[in-house]
Amino acid sequence: MSRKLSDNGIDGDDERDEEEEYSDEEEEDGEEDEYEPRLKYQRMGGSVQSLLSSDAATCIAVAERMIALGTYSGAVHILDFLGNQVKEFAAHTAAVNDLCFDTEGEYIGSCSDDGSVIINSLFTNERMKFEYHRPMKAVALDPDYARKSSRRFVTGGLAGNLYLNAKKWMGYRDQVLHSGEGPVHAVKWRTSLIAWANDAGVKVYDAANDQRITFIERPRGSPHPELLVPHIVWQDDTVLVVGWGTSVKIASIKTNQNKGLNGSYKYITMSSLNQVDIVASFQTSYFISGIAPFGDSLVVLAYIPAEEDGEKNFSSTIPSRQGNAQRPEVRVVTWNNDELATDALPVHGFEHYKAKDYSLAHAPFSGSSYAGGQWAAGDEPLYYIVSPKDVIIAKPRDTEDHINWLLQHGWHEKALEAVEANQGRSELVDEVGSRYLDHLIVERKYGEAASLCPKLLRGSPSAWERWVFHFAHLRQLPVLVPYIPTENPTLRDTAYEVALVALATNPSFHKDLVSTVKSWPPGIYSTSPVISAIESQLNTSSMTDHLKEALAELYVIEGQHDKAFALYADLMKPDLFDFIEKHNLHDAVREKVVQLMMVDSKRAIPLLIQHRDFIYPPEVVSQLMAAKTKCDCRYLLHLYLHSLFEVNPHAGRDYHDMQVELYADYDPKMMLPFLRSSQHYTLEKAYDICVKRDLLKEQVFILGRMGNAKQALAIIINRVGDIEEAIEFVSMQHDDELWDELIKQSLNKPEMVGVLLEHTVGNLDPLYIVNMLPNGLEIPRLRDRLVKIVTDYRTETSLRHGCNDILKADCVNLLVKYYKEAKRAICLSEDVDQAHSKRNQQRASHLGERVMSMKSMEVKSKTRGGGRCCICFDPFSLLNVSIIAFFCCHAYHTTCLMESTISIGGDKKEAGASSKGTASYYEFDNGSDDDDEEEDDEDASSGTPRMRCILCTTAAG
Repeated sequence: MSRKLSDNGIDGDDERDEEEEYSDEEEEDGEEDEYEPRLKYQRMGGSVQSLLSSDAATCIAVAERMIALGTYSGAVHILDFLGNQVKEFAAHTAAVNDLCFDTEGEYIGSCSDDGSVIINSLFTNERMKFEYHRPMKAVALDPDYARKSSRRFVTGGLAGNLYLNAKKWMGYRDQVLHSGEGPVHAVKWRTSLIAWANDAGVKVYDAANDQRITFIERPRGSPHPELLVPHIVWQDDTVLVVGWGTSVKIASIKTNQNKGLNGSYKYITMSSLNQVDIVASFQTSYFISGIAPFGDSLVVLAYIPAEEDGEKNFSSTIPSRQGNAQRPEVRVVTWNNDELATDALPVHGFEHYKAKDYSLAHAPFSGSSYAGGQWAAGDEPLYYIVSPKDVIIAKPRDTEDHINWLLQHGWHEKALEAVEANQGRSELVDEVGSRYLDHLIVERKYGEAASLCPKLLRGSPSAWERWVFHFAHLRQLPVLVPYIPTENPTLRDTAYEVALVALATNPSFHKDLVSTVKSWPPGIYSTSPVISAIESQLNTSSMTDHLKEALAELYVIEGQHDKAFALYADLMKPDLFDFIEKHNLHDAVREKVVQLMMVDSKRAIPLLIQHRDFIYPPEVVSQLMAAKTKCDCRYLLHLYLHSLFEVNPHAGRDYHDMQVELYADYDPKMMLPFLRSSQHYTLEKAYDICVKRDLLKEQVFILGRMGNAKQALAIIINRVGDIEEAIEFVSMQHDDELWDELIKQSLNKPEMVGVLLEHTVGNLDPLYIVNMLPNGLEIPRLRDRLVKIVTDYRTETSLRHGCNDILKADCVNLLVKYYKEAKRAICLSEDVDQAHSKRNQQRASHLGERVMSMKSMEVKSKTRGGGRCCICFDPFSLLNVSIIAFFCCHAYHTTCLMESTISIGGDKKEAGASSKGTASYYEFDNGSDDDDEEEDDEDASSGTPRMRCILCTTAAG
């Protein structure tokens, strides 16, 4: 159905030139027409309304720079494109039937029912009038009228003659190109080709070759030309469009085109019969009141005839002025009569107009400019629909019109694609974006609207902030948060804070809050409002784990790491331990033991033990015991106490009773090492636990510690059945009665008796066991075992003898060494003998320790001198003289020993040499006769005096 223009849709006024919108007529089923119109319309304003208020328009012509409007009174008005009158020619005394500009737009030709043709110059006072004395219906100026001196034009009328008027030497002369086929109704001149229509049809004449080219017959059944005139228009230099009645024909004229010397084109038609091809032809359901090219299509001004008896009347009878005429329509059709668009025009007084009361003209344009449904800028054609009281301008819709139409029909996404593809004005982009978002908001498609904001709002901070607060007002801000930019542009901190608070107060978006806090730079907003909004939800039903994590992240930003740790611990984050080490939060661990153990016990336990000085084991145990409902607290307690015991066996001694039970439940293999290492558990409780868990070896150990060795031995023999372990247990008890008990309990078990015989060597006499065996007892492999017993006994006896021999030899050697050491003496003196310094150095390493020990030794004599000389009995501390001490514990003043030696030995020479000076460090012997020869030689060569203990020597003698 056609698109109808509203009554005020094209109303214009004298003060503004405003393009108006058209409303789409809805179908009877309520659905809107989905086809986009091709043209937009506006009523020509300016002076037109005032001119036509007292007159009526009859025809119009359009040049590149102006418009000519002919009226019923015979005036020709020159208008600009806004409708303002520029000039007026009172040319005729009757209605103007046709107007024509030359190509340059310098001359305007008009013809009238008064029988005259007048050509006026638009820029000079030049005016030419030609009288033909019969009503003239059509006129066409030579396209090069202004450039050529011939000043040619063609005209025709009711007389039936087509005149070609040209300026000759003797003045203007008319040449009759054709006559005899009825009135000339229309004529058009393009280059050298002249096309005209009469009652017979349409003919084309080549003015350059002075010959007629073709003839297009009038369509059969078409109304008489006086009632519905034919319309012809050149689409280009070789294509002629003919609209007559209800028929449209498109003819292609074949010519050879040569360029003349003056730059103009000269057409040389072909001489063959096929000089014209009808390339398209179709019938319409309406009368054609005007036709014009529209790129590769056509614009047709359609007059809809009245319907009689349910059928359209296509006879030559035209509706009278009874007020029943329909609106004229502008239709865009293809050459195959496919309708692309149909618009009904609300022309003033259309109810009373006939088909011939309308006319259509178009501004010159380049048809090749049309491509892909869009016109190149500046090449858009303009169409003028003329009725007696109206002039309506139609022109192709541009990109903005297309976008507005899409928006009106709710196709905002297509509108956005169109504005982006054509790189429209930023204001248009903003408008489309804003209307698109408004549309989505109205449709409650908040998520889609939010996703489009980055594209539509681009880098405008104000636009972003406006929509942030708008979404907040709608309580839909959380869906916009993921798209809010943090840079290029950066918004005010308030916008970010409002966004985060909106996420915090909506439990459905708490997860998004976490990712947002992590991704947004902390410097673009203040954390205080967000923290306050979250803290108000603590301990409420709206508090979620994601909200806690977000709060922890905000605490980290604020530097409140202890608070952040508390929340991370409750959330049991895997990176909790790294957070502790990074921020040194060991003090804060005390209250979050359970959480740490649940996150990673392998890392938590070393941490707790390492810092047990302020994370006390009782606190750890109490927290774990209180967490029965949260985790397997007993297992975690076992792990902690076990590790604590390995580090310090006494640190958790108060919980060793508990630890026994924990070992029994979770790690029985470690029970026995624990029982052996610990002294802080109750034996009775530990035994009861082992009995309940049927831990035999542990029972044996505990019974052994309790002194109940016999019961322990019974368990080993009767339940464990390991005689070797029984032997080892008995050996460790060092109890002969226990051996008897072992033998008694093994007598009724031959295999055990055999094993007992094998392992008694070194513990019991095998004969003792053999004598206790009952007669007739069969012992497996008895012969081999007896051989082994004998062999082991012999081996043991041999080892004992060898050990005794080694022990005796060691004793003798050690006694000899002791004797040699004991016979030596050391002289203690304050004077240093330079002559013996060399010897002192050689023996310093050997006797250094001996000298130091002698300085602190309490010198005693056999007479119990108590630090006195064994000869003069004076205390050593009273005299500052040298002292000689022997390893036999006798000590002498050097002078006393020398005098005694002289008196005893009588060797004066040796005594005199000795009295001159003494060595600071000499060795002496006790008068042993079996000194080493090497030592004697050394003493003899060095001249060292050989002194002996007086008391020991006397006693020996």
